Amino acid sequence: NTMMAAQMTDAHRRFLQVLMSNGITEGSEARKLHQHCCETDKVYYAHDKLDDFISTINSHLQPLFMQIRKGISEDDGRAHYAVVNLAETEVTKMASDYTEIELELFRKTMDLIILSENGFASSTDILNLADQLKTKKMKKKEAEQVLKVFVEDKWLSEKNGEYTLHTRCIIEMEQYILSNYQDVARKCNICHSLAIQSQVCESCGIGMHLPCVRKYFRAQTEPRCPKCNEFWSCDIP
Repeated sequence: NTMMAAQMTDAHRRFLQVLMSNGITEGSEARKLHQHCCETDKVYYAHDKLDDFISTINSHLQPLFMQIRKGISEDDGRAHYAVVNLAETEVTKMASDYTEIELELFRKTMDLIILSENGFASSTDILNLADQLKTKKMKKKEAEQVLKVFVEDKWLSEKNGEYTLHTRCIIEMEQYILSNYQDVARKCNICHSLAIQSQVCESCGIGMHLPCVRKYFRAQTEPRCPKCNEFWSCDIP
């Protein structure tokens, strides 16, 4: 490919900096940020060219083994962007921010979430693990505090005492999860990215994200599995 990658400008650098400090940025925020950076640094702005703008940054990040990745929120199907370090798995990245015992609690929580039917683990189940940790036992109060930090840092999200993986975590950890949970980690049959919160076909076992289920069945007269054509028995969200 003889084409030179488009030049990085101050607008690209500014955009990247904000993305990195945010950890994760929702799509509409990223579009606003794109415009803001271009206008601030007097760089040509085209509102429909965010993806090109990002791929310019990505071509310059490549030698650094980094990449801006786009992912979809499992709650509402909205796009999000996160900067991913390809050289180290997120678990090593997390290792610089958390203690060994906190990481063990996180990994155990991730096990519960990924092995669950619906992609959630209850706080009760997670807290019961806290006193079985190999590193050292953790008191429930301590464990609750640590879970709170994982939510604030956008590795987990929590609804009514149920925990699941945050969109940021899924974008950054997709490869790690697919290779470490090969038997259970499933990709969404519709969008082909990792599905944690999903509905599963009772007949053939494929999974679909809830927003994808909603979209897919909107057009069908009766809900049938896109793969085996059996009746879809889950409640359509």
